[in-house]
Amino acid sequence: MSGSRPPSLDRRTLLAAAAAGALATACATAGGRPSGEVAVLGDSAAWEKPMTAAGAAMKSVAALRLVPEVNPSLESFEQIVRSSLRTDKTPDMLKYWSGYRLQDLARTGGIEDLTGQWDKAAAKGWVEPSLREAFTYRRRVYGLPMNLAYWVIFYNPQVFREHGIDTPETWDGFLAACERLKKAGVTPLHGTAADRWPSFIWFQEILSRQDPRFYQDLMNGRERYTDPQAERALRTIASFFDKDWFTPMDLSHTDAAAALVRGTVGMVACGTWLGSTLAAAGGRPGKNVDAFVLPMADPGARPSIVFESSALVATVKGPDRAEALKATGTWLHPTVMKAFAHTLQDGCPNPRVEAANPVVDGLAKKVRGDRLWLLNRFWEQGPPELVEATVDDLAGFLLNPSSYRETLRTMQDRADDAWQVWREAEET
Repeated sequence: MSGSRPPSLDRRTLLAAAAAGALATACATAGGRPSGEVAVLGDSAAWEKPMTAAGAAMKSVAALRLVPEVNPSLESFEQIVRSSLRTDKTPDMLKYWSGYRLQDLARTGGIEDLTGQWDKAAAKGWVEPSLREAFTYRRRVYGLPMNLAYWVIFYNPQVFREHGIDTPETWDGFLAACERLKKAGVTPLHGTAADRWPSFIWFQEILSRQDPRFYQDLMNGRERYTDPQAERALRTIASFFDKDWFTPMDLSHTDAAAALVRGTVGMVACGTWLGSTLAAAGGRPGKNVDAFVLPMADPGARPSIVFESSALVATVKGPDRAEALKATGTWLHPTVMKAFAHTLQDGCPNPRVEAANPVVDGLAKKVRGDRLWLLNRFWEQGPPELVEATVDDLAGFLLNPSSYRETLRTMQDRADDAWQVWREAEET
């Protein structure tokens, strides 16, 4: 992920050097693995054990083992992927993003069309049908969902009970919970610009609760950041700052998870993948850690929830292409999905797999029972270069909340240029 502005020459040089070194490592592994093994290059060390578990499960159903390979630097990971797709030494499979980032990769012609694999899985009931759009480019599927993380509000039920707070079921109930926590000496909300990318979280959460249709249209370039709905969202966040409801903006998610378990922070907005971090901090699902879907601020709006799902991608020029394609045909098998989701302790895109823990189970039942509209996460929506720059703008806003109008104008200026470039590329 890039810095707050387009990288300087020095920064570009550093990134290129880092990518070159990492690309050499990637190309070394891209020479192929022994028969019966397929490498999957990803960007998250936290996924290494789940991928290993899924690989072992796949071995039992398809005589094929997935082997995770991790490059934990997001910046060099993306450069490795894009650089290697232009060569004959590319990884067989990738853990990538859905949405526009996947579309951007599909445009290169370097990744496989997996429409057939999707359709076969869907016919067996092995994949949530509404996820398909997030993995589609020009009506063809180019990635298979790996996880299904819901973006929710984590809280500590013991802290809520201690202060007489009910789990919020309305927007007013959420605001009342924040007020009660503040009076009790507990910081109500975790907000952060640490690690940069989380800067979009509260804009995403607030806007999707105030006007989910506008959120969806804005993220797809059909509405503008200077429209009243976007300003209302940033003004709402600014009002939370005025009430001193947020943690310091440099508090990481890891530290926030520990603070939630200790009871010094009341609520943390994040994807359900935070569950493993909470568990490492002593959190016990259903005991001192639980989660709820942030209620709709507009009761008349379509009930919605933001989701996040990584894409399993097969490359065209991978050395073990045939086995990689075989692996994509087995990825959504319930045995493989259960091994992966339960080790990751997150939601599963295969609705026939039992939930990994009580928190995920409760959320999945609510999403399906209430037929919540699944909205893709901010990070996957819109041209990648635009998302990167907009995240930096939102980080600036979090550090200076009174700048919201200037921030919105800047974001729209960027959006005008980025969408023009994206649409022109679509026509070629």
